[in-house]
Amino acid sequence: MSDPADGCRDRPATRPVAALRARGHVLTGGSVAAAYAARVTRSVDASPRAPAHLLPVIVLAQCAGSSPWFAVNAVMPDLQQAFGWPAQSVGTLTSAVQLGFIAGSLVFAVLALADRHSPRGLFLLCSLAGAACTVGAAWSAGSMPAMLAWRAATGFFLAGIYPVGMKIASLWFPGGLGSALGWLVGALVLGSASPHALRALGMHWPWTQVFLVVAAVAALAGLLLYWWVPEPPHAPARAVGLQFDALASLWRDARVRASVLGYFGHMVELYTMWVLVPAILATRLGGAALSWVAFAVLGAGVAGCVAGGLQVRRFGSARVAAAQLAASGLCCLAAPWALQAPAVVFYGWLLLWGITVVGDSPQYSALTAQNAPRQAVGSVLTLTNSLGFAISIVSIELFVRLSQQVPLASLLPWLALGPLFGLVALAPLWRPAPVRAV
Repeated sequence: MSDPADGCRDRPATRPVAALRARGHVLTGGSVAAAYAARVTRSVDASPRAPAHLLPVIVLAQCAGSSPWFAVNAVMPDLQQAFGWPAQSVGTLTSAVQLGFIAGSLVFAVLALADRHSPRGLFLLCSLAGAACTVGAAWSAGSMPAMLAWRAATGFFLAGIYPVGMKIASLWFPGGLGSALGWLVGALVLGSASPHALRALGMHWPWTQVFLVVAAVAALAGLLLYWWVPEPPHAPARAVGLQFDALASLWRDARVRASVLGYFGHMVELYTMWVLVPAILATRLGGAALSWVAFAVLGAGVAGCVAGGLQVRRFGSARVAAAQLAASGLCCLAAPWALQAPAVVFYGWLLLWGITVVGDSPQYSALTAQNAPRQAVGSVLTLTNSLGFAISIVSIELFVRLSQQVPLASLLPWLALGPLFGLVALAPLWRPAPVRAV
């Protein structure tokens, strides 16, 4: 086995998708995205047949298609007032989306839907279905069980937005996406933040109208991509099911184990922080101002994703991930002081946290794709992503419930346990290699 310390210097980019196919490697829907993620250090190498508008259209469609993810979070005060739901309901409803996303990811991978069928058609179907689920949630919001079911279904179809959009991009750009990877992940971040902006723009709207606008945006995402992005010119991969034995690489390969455990630490913090942002802002703001700043804090993650992608060539994925993980952990620890600080410090702290809490996200996929067994890259990514989202459910439920009993100043520093765990796990990949005696 190679020295794990080499992770601080990214390996040479992996073989392009076409080469993987030519050599008989099997690509599931997730592993196609992994194939380009592992090549993050290279510049965008577009196919001669790829029009210049393709990548911006895919980024925009990814952004709009993911907008239903946090629709409930943006209007939670309205739902509490209308139906008397407890404050911790926001955690339960967010966890339902996470659970649906896990189920969707596994089903799509097991059935190899993005390999057996047109990824454009699948993206369109999932965006329309996600929009329909959002309308259904608005129609039956008076019932918590019904709302939970609709939100879980929304998460299921979101699994056909982000991963499938990534696959479409990787097929059109088989030479790798380079720094554009940051924009593609940033599109998910901005889309997740967008319901807060819609709530701010329509403070006079009933909460149901926010849901309907989010649904319309999601539906338009599917239509946009279907109309403006042709079928990729490359031959489809041979479809296979999910390889559950791929999980063995998590404990057999030190490099895979380091990147996967680092990702798990990252997931302890990420979605919980996003869910708690409105509660943090509510200590100083209300109404449209709260929604605008919540959008700014979550949306600031785009800067972290893009800046991280630009720095990978110089510092390597492991060091970029470690730096952002350390910064977000320090933001957790600074919470008791920042919550009482002057406004400029308070908002600066939140923006920095918003940038760094998600800026490392693209790098975990890149590291895992580089180090996982070539014949099982997609399975390893799908299974570890599912486990990561399961961890986020536990973290969301725990911290949201505790936030009703423990002051935020005392609670938020405990979120630093996730980044700390991730940094320790990633250490074999980012620390300098020991000097060997001659």
